[in-house]
Amino acid sequence: MLVITCPHCGPREESEFACGGEAHIARPLAENSLTDAEFADYLFLRDNPKGLFLERWRHTAGCRRWFNMARDTATHEIVEIYPMGGLPASKAGKAAHKNSWRRDTAAEAAAKPAKSARNQRSGS
Repeated sequence: MLVITCPHCGPREESEFACGGEAHIARPLAENSLTDAEFADYLFLRDNPKGLFLERWRHTAGCRRWFNMARDTATHEIVEIYPMGGLPASKAGKAAHKNSWRRDTAAEAAAKPAKSARNQRSGS
């Protein structure tokens, strides 16, 4: 079992927390004119890397606050815990944030050429 250090309550067992998925995803805005395919990519496609991954977590059995975590999905090593709305401070966390294919704002993504997010992700 992981021991997660809640930034508000201190170290607690993993069973007190819920993972909310990938952190820092640019959400579509109401005025965006995304196609059905682009919205489906946003809604259903998620990274599932082997290695460092930025996640949202919630201390459900404690303070109930959200925070972000940089965690290695292969070793479960917690590299960094940082507040919601913040960015990772560690070198590895910054690299993981920079290299994600979902960091563009919805407006920037909608303005890109016809290359879909799926093609950008696969590098084709």
